[in-house]
Amino acid sequence: MYNDIKIKANSLQQSKINQAKHSYKDHSNFDKILQQKVNQNKDLKFSKHAMERLEKRNIQLTPQDLGRLDQALNIASQKGIKETLIMMDNRVFVASVSNKTVITAAVEEQLKDNVFTNIDGAVIV
Repeated sequence: MYNDIKIKANSLQQSKINQAKHSYKDHSNFDKILQQKVNQNKDLKFSKHAMERLEKRNIQLTPQDLGRLDQALNIASQKGIKETLIMMDNRVFVASVSNKTVITAAVEEQLKDNVFTNIDGAVIV
């Protein structure tokens, strides 16, 4: 009888350990998924169209330029802008503020007589 109680106690203890491991594992996965989502929302992205425009128009962006674009999007977000025009040096970018995605890009030569639509704010950096 003593052995039966000991076996049941060990089984119960192992069951609680397994539950705790399972719970911790689920929590750990949730934290990883949440962190990925947070990181995705923080990272500056470029749409396929913007990437094509950068290449076609030979627009080179340095890490400092990317930082300035990210900063401009943060400013636009603080002001409640949803779609912004970002003017940086002799380049212009149109971006979606909510998902931090650059939609298109142009340089000085393409800016003459150009009209930008579907924006509700502009940031000059």
